[in-house]
Amino acid sequence: MSTDDFPPGRWHGHWIAAELPGFEIDPTSVGGDLPPARFSRVQFRRTFELATDAGVPVRVPLRLSADSRYLLWVNGVEVGRGPIRSQPRRLRYDEYDIADLLRPGRNVIAVLVTYYGHANSFWQPAASSGVMGRDAQLVLESRLHHDGQAGQGGEGWLVTDAGWRATRSVAWRGLESGNALDGVPIELLDARELDPAWVEADFDDSAWADAAVVKVSHDGGLAESRPPVDPYGAMLPRGVATLGGQRVLPVTAVLQTAPTDNAAAQDMPDHPAERLISRLCTAGPATGVSLPITVTRKRGTAAIVTVDFGRIVAGHIELEVDAPAGVRLDLWYQEAADYDAAAGPVQSAPRASASYITRGHADRYKALDINGFRRIFLLVPPPTEGEAREVTIREIAVSEYHYPFTGGASFSSSDPELDQLYRAGIRTTELNSFDAFTDCPTREQRAWVGDGVVHQMVHLVANEDWRLARNYVTLGASPRADGMLPMTVVGEIEHRGGYTIPDWALHWIHGVYNLFRHDGDRDATLELLPVVERVLRWYEPYLDEHGTLTDVPEWNLIDWASVFSSHRSSLITGLWARGLAEYAEMAAWLGNTASATWARAHWEQAREGFEDFWDPARGSYVDHIVAGRRMPAMSQAAGAIAIVSGLAARKRWPGIVDVITDADRVVVRSWIGGADGGYDMAKIVEQSKGIYRIDWDADQQIVKAQPFFSYIVHDAVARAGRAERLPDLLRDWNVFLHDGYDTFGECWGWGTPVHAWSSTPTKDLIWYVLGVTPAEPGYTSVRIAPRPGSIDRLSGTVPTPHGLVRVDIDAGKVSIDSPVPVHFVALDGSGQTAPAGPSAFHL
Repeated sequence: MSTDDFPPGRWHGHWIAAELPGFEIDPTSVGGDLPPARFSRVQFRRTFELATDAGVPVRVPLRLSADSRYLLWVNGVEVGRGPIRSQPRRLRYDEYDIADLLRPGRNVIAVLVTYYGHANSFWQPAASSGVMGRDAQLVLESRLHHDGQAGQGGEGWLVTDAGWRATRSVAWRGLESGNALDGVPIELLDARELDPAWVEADFDDSAWADAAVVKVSHDGGLAESRPPVDPYGAMLPRGVATLGGQRVLPVTAVLQTAPTDNAAAQDMPDHPAERLISRLCTAGPATGVSLPITVTRKRGTAAIVTVDFGRIVAGHIELEVDAPAGVRLDLWYQEAADYDAAAGPVQSAPRASASYITRGHADRYKALDINGFRRIFLLVPPPTEGEAREVTIREIAVSEYHYPFTGGASFSSSDPELDQLYRAGIRTTELNSFDAFTDCPTREQRAWVGDGVVHQMVHLVANEDWRLARNYVTLGASPRADGMLPMTVVGEIEHRGGYTIPDWALHWIHGVYNLFRHDGDRDATLELLPVVERVLRWYEPYLDEHGTLTDVPEWNLIDWASVFSSHRSSLITGLWARGLAEYAEMAAWLGNTASATWARAHWEQAREGFEDFWDPARGSYVDHIVAGRRMPAMSQAAGAIAIVSGLAARKRWPGIVDVITDADRVVVRSWIGGADGGYDMAKIVEQSKGIYRIDWDADQQIVKAQPFFSYIVHDAVARAGRAERLPDLLRDWNVFLHDGYDTFGECWGWGTPVHAWSSTPTKDLIWYVLGVTPAEPGYTSVRIAPRPGSIDRLSGTVPTPHGLVRVDIDAGKVSIDSPVPVHFVALDGSGQTAPAGPSAFHL
């Protein structure tokens, strides 16, 4: 789209709703904050005519947005979903060209708008002032004619206004409790109340009401109803690609039956049929079946069809059935490969599920929200008195819906294990790349500010489209009043504005630095640096007389490993110092010498004080100091952050790496993880009380970083000149690839089976094994320093803003084809240069 389609300034379309809230706004009073309305879904329609003798225009640009989410159809064809996740005052809109879907004569645009009512894992309500921003709202405009010929809205524009028809649907039921804790909302649909023809042009909407135009009522608002208005501001373009993916069918299906109380199957609990499904899954044998399958129901007996997709999938669940009207089918989603009789159908809470009540015809269900899972349990209840007994499950599927990895990025080698790890990191990241980077698709889908730095690095090395990598840092730039970032953005956590994870903001700073190095965008860096500086300055009150950080409040997570961040902390100090060094480099690049000098002065003070954490007998750094005494607990994290921050003397780096990767010393421990693959509630309760049980030899052993903080450990290994060790260190990630899973899990031995913060092997294979990184900001030249270790052959293509860099390594010979000049670093550290184009070197 272009500014010719939608010029800057006031929109033509008005914000509309199904009806105005049931209270009056006094225009002479100050508009105060109002609570959001309850969950609801509103159907909007607008029919219009295109002259049969004029034909359809070549282009028909359309843009729209909604609060909270929309689903758009044109003449019965689904066009798109949105808007993408964004803070209410930075609301996004989407643009489409709908010309191919229009026809001479009667046409219809239909939009379903969901208003979640209370904040969930991916949406937070606006701070409304008056009626604007507190209920389901839609704004849309489309330029039907560019020549000024007749068109609704004047000058060829079709816009949202009082001429639209609207109805608040009763087909969906919202849960009054539980949604926020469950992360992804539970969908409860009674299809008897939803005519599937409502998206078609010939649907009779005469029983619907005229849409209500929503006007601002605050002081100075002048009753405006068209963007830009408070609380949404100017609204911003989408800025990222359209989500999508393959339609996937399950690989296996089984059928079970068990006696049950019919009433218990139809009580519509908050979590549909949880107890009943749990009982069924442990009763009687499971019979392998194929879909479609017809279930002949018996009084007093329920059936459950369990389908397994063989891997984690994420997207919109689809269900097609033949059944009498009014049969409630419950769907339950599980991430585990096997049913856990103790934990129930879901490996890790919160739970995800849906409920669909059949209409008796055209029963084709497609979920509105995204769910991630491996298995689906479909509960078929017993028949009621006089009800038809047969229910045919024709198909269960998922239309995957995540951010596309596009272009020619690749990696291959003579080692199949490494190739599999590269692909698994992409798959894991793909399943957590929606409209933002999320932690996991199965449990909560929150955009954690720290987690996303690993997703970003995977996109930078494996996806030619870097827009979501950029969106990660811009979305995260949402500071509290004190300058610190929330632990997650756009959702119930940011909305309530409570405590945060301060070190997550330091990982976000690393994301800003990654983007600066890769795309070299001066304007974007300049815009983000004030946020970076405020985060770094937030720590200043916690500096002690040594220049290190002490007694930092809130939740200093660091990692799920058993590390100590309390009292005087090497871990927090090191992360902060890395941020200072990166900020100084970016500020100097932009010519901001005063800010760079400030950051370097703090870094130098931290370097001097950091020496107190050094344990000369063990050759690395301890986690913390209490009351002036260096405590014995030592972790991989402490040694690694000493290197990547530069606080450790360079001459110590190789020795530190040897110490923290010594298999005879390293142990796996977590404050909250259990040996049974789940969260250990006893440990969690103890930690909440300040109790830390050291169940390892703290004087001799070193706590291994969990997969997330391992990205820093591997950065340290490479920076210390030991990158040739990474191919062997990466093999630890093979522990996740079993029973069909092709993704990396949350932690060593427990947690969700797809967690993108664990995807560091993909970036490590490119940055350090293949050895391709930016030599200068914006990849104006490329540094190529392969460290294949014992691997004979490596090949890879790596995206840059100027095109793909290709590297082929075979028996020590390196062939390069680069769109930018090359700085090659051999195994002995010597450097050579070559112009853009083909070149060859020897390792």
